[in-house]
Amino acid sequence: QVQLVESGGGLVQPGGSLTLSCAASRTIFSPNVMGWYRQAPGLQRELVTSINSDSNTNYADSVKGRFTIFRINNPVFLQMNSLKPEDTAVYYCAGKYSSSGSYDYWGQGTQVTVSS
Repeated sequence: QVQLVESGGGLVQPGGSLTLSCAASRTIFSPNVMGWYRQAPGLQRELVTSINSDSNTNYADSVKGRFTIFRINNPVFLQMNSLKPEDTAVYYCAGKYSSSGSYDYWGQGTQVTVSS
């Protein structure tokens, strides 16, 4: 069973930047779609962004122009700029082979806190 491991979370001031990374425990792991979700306290988990094998991307309106997802073979990255307090959440990476339906693989999450 493939495990996804996120890293790069932490505390950052408003307006700052962070880059999250997600690596799979298995070298040969090429799902069609990789995504980043986040869950803030008291709220449902939401899809932040996704990227497919053709490098087509989708972004939630709340992060467009500030976040960038990219993948280099196995790892997938989330570059987050101009961070806001409302970006505070646990961020999860996820992967799936199907272009539709639910994600099959999930990481444990990494905490991102935006605060002065």
